[in-house]
Amino acid sequence: MNANETPFDNVESAHEYLRLLSEAMLEARRDIEGDIATQPGSQAPRRIEALRLVLYKLDKLEQHIMASRRVLNDLRMLRRLLLQERSQDTEPRTK
Repeated sequence: MNANETPFDNVESAHEYLRLLSEAMLEARRDIEGDIATQPGSQAPRRIEALRLVLYKLDKLEQHIMASRRVLNDLRMLRRLLLQERSQDTEPRTK
């Protein structure tokens, strides 16, 4: 990617960005689950409650990211089909 490109210049780069975001969310989930496991429950109930809320929000975000990745996959497939049709239309026809 050059200096003028953004992660959303094309479908492939947007899909890659969402893949990387999914990996980061998985790592964050592991960290939060580890924090919950090591917290003494009786001494920090509000902290554990907050960490569980973070897990819930990460889960919701993960669902949205997965849905977005599926849409991007569909768009990539449709673009390939359209480009293939276009290339077939420009080929000379023999009779």
